[in-house]
Amino acid sequence: MAEEGGQYYGKNGEPRKYDPSFKGPTHKRSCTDIACCILFVVAIVAYIAVGILAWTQGDPRKVIYPTDSEGQFCGQAGTPLEKKRLLFYFNILKCASPMVLLEFQCPTTQMCVEKCPEKFMTLTNALVSRQDFDYYKAFCKEGVSSTLGIATILKRGLCPAMLTPSKPFTRRCFPALGSRGGVITVANLSKFDDGTGLRDAKDLLDGVTNATVVIEARQVVMKIFEDYTQSWYWILIGLVIAMVLSLLFIVLLRFLAGIMVWVMVALVIIVIGYGIFHCYMEYAHLKGEPGADVTLQDLGFQTDFTVYLQIRQTWLAFMIILAIVEVIIILLLIFLRKRILIAVALIKEASKAIGHVMCSLLYPLFTFLLLALVIAYWAVTAVFLSTSSEPIYKVINETACQHSRKTCDPANYSSSAMKQECPESECHFAFYGGETPYHKYLIGLQFYNVFLFFWCANFVTALGQMTLAGAFASYYWAFDKKKDMPSFPVFSSLGRSLRYHTGTLAFGSLILSIIQIIRVLLEYLDHKLKGAHNKCTRFLLCCLKCCFWCLEKCIKFLNRNAYIMVAIYGKNFCTSARDAFFLLMRNLIRVAVLDKVTDFLLFLGKLLIVGLVGVFAFFFFSGRVKVFADTAPNLHYYWVPILTVVVGSYLIAHGFFSVYAMCVDTLFLCFCEDLERNDGSASKPYYMCPSLRRLLLKSGSRRASVQDEDDTSQSQQGVREEDVILNVHSPAAKRRSLEKRRSLERKRSGYSPK
Repeated sequence: MAEEGGQYYGKNGEPRKYDPSFKGPTHKRSCTDIACCILFVVAIVAYIAVGILAWTQGDPRKVIYPTDSEGQFCGQAGTPLEKKRLLFYFNILKCASPMVLLEFQCPTTQMCVEKCPEKFMTLTNALVSRQDFDYYKAFCKEGVSSTLGIATILKRGLCPAMLTPSKPFTRRCFPALGSRGGVITVANLSKFDDGTGLRDAKDLLDGVTNATVVIEARQVVMKIFEDYTQSWYWILIGLVIAMVLSLLFIVLLRFLAGIMVWVMVALVIIVIGYGIFHCYMEYAHLKGEPGADVTLQDLGFQTDFTVYLQIRQTWLAFMIILAIVEVIIILLLIFLRKRILIAVALIKEASKAIGHVMCSLLYPLFTFLLLALVIAYWAVTAVFLSTSSEPIYKVINETACQHSRKTCDPANYSSSAMKQECPESECHFAFYGGETPYHKYLIGLQFYNVFLFFWCANFVTALGQMTLAGAFASYYWAFDKKKDMPSFPVFSSLGRSLRYHTGTLAFGSLILSIIQIIRVLLEYLDHKLKGAHNKCTRFLLCCLKCCFWCLEKCIKFLNRNAYIMVAIYGKNFCTSARDAFFLLMRNLIRVAVLDKVTDFLLFLGKLLIVGLVGVFAFFFFSGRVKVFADTAPNLHYYWVPILTVVVGSYLIAHGFFSVYAMCVDTLFLCFCEDLERNDGSASKPYYMCPSLRRLLLKSGSRRASVQDEDDTSQSQQGVREEDVILNVHSPAAKRRSLEKRRSLERKRSGYSPK
């Protein structure tokens, strides 16, 4: 690396030179990356077309409502089955067949009913009493009559051979099984005749188990959906609390930056410490409790997560994890205490910038609304695409039939050749699938939906970063903060970003989206290869996942700084990314010391808000506090709203604290540019305030020390030249010049006389 005139040239590019016409973000600029802008617009138009196609072909009722053997939806409003919300199985013992798990089809008649059977009854006994038969008819097909006789009714499949006491579970009637002396019973009977012979009651357990496996995912989804319907307003209240806390912290940081940072650090340590104490108390409380010593490995996967909270090992794991996090945070605070002091001062300077651009605090709401729109469009399109398949009907037979489980058409099955060859067979609804007009392209459409979701979400995030970067750059490069700044810096920056740099935003977000979609594909392959015994393949896949994770982090960091350079100079993405990279490499020590320490402090702020809201949500939804016991909703899984509130709180806190993070990053790059452009002399004054310069130069390397010497010599040279000029003037002229210099220094430091 060679030195010429106090400047450095080498592999990290050429530093910026002094430009007297440079006054901050360039106003005269042209459109950048036009080709990518056109590509993005075309992709959005195609995305809208995919959405329209999905909405016209899909039917979300397939997910919401159970479906009977005729393919009708149970409980759908505006249909004859509106009041019949539950699905009843004629003979759930048929679900005990292993073929059910392979074909996801329970080979028995299923029909919609208003309520599940409440007592044990056989068809033979029901035909004896008219009153009993009237009750029995509620679980039979239309057109059944006691005059047909039991043989005809069973042969035609009009009624089940028996009714067993059942309970509704995820809108389906499952037998209420009991236990007596270690023997499975139903209605106090261990054996009964289901019309095909004497069967053990324990066979019902196999049928219920297999039927549950078939619809397990649907059961969990329905439970979660019901929990959301019961707790959505409380979730919104929790998110509003998180937003208020985030805004309060940001406002307090504006006026009490140093105090608030240390308060955040202390509160994070206290909250995590309380979490360790609470886990220990739960662990000690479960000592000696029946079943509490079962290991998580023996317990296996349970959809009801409350089961895990009754195990001592769960609380021990939580306690160990929190203790490790606590130790890591304390050690970082001890070893980085001096750097944290510098980072706190940098946050103070960022607070001044945010004080001049207060509307920047509201911009995350705009980003949040755009992201919510993108997520909603993706989710709705995904649901409609997944429900765009046609209903598939298959042959179900009681006796031997060569057409068993073949696809059939219920409309003309009674007159088909399959019915004639197998008179006792029926054509029943099996599942949704088959060939729709675009079914063979369905996987590709879902892939396109996911890819455009990543692209649009990254575009919205990039737009926010460039907008805030332009606003804070306007603040830094304004010599007089009150006069030289635009009236609405955020709106001005947003207009420039959309008008000139939509293509650049699309380019950067496209690169990031490609990496993210590759990571999704790797996760999909990893899921498919879980049962593979090829360790070499598994190791290679693990390495690829790790590499692309690191690559995604690097691209995010590079994109962020590239958007800052675009906001300032208005160049294309590649040029801005190169300039940002070389600028960071020329100030590598400062990047490592200040940028990451500041990110760590802001992360603690997010962690504090998430911890406070999460603890409140846990005690509220779990009913641990008696004051809220009657107010909290009755839920299947109380962890559903808790996780929703925690994740939502983190996203909200991240949105607000990202303003500070973007401000710090922008001021840091502008500071590095300022050091290269100017030397601190009267002719080339620094735009930074003196306190910020002293602060950041402390964290520099030998490069900063040499730069200080160069700046000092140049400043002294400038002073000597000015003294020569002043000496040849009158004392009045000298006094006026000194007053002018002091005025410039006051403007630069932000001081204004009262």
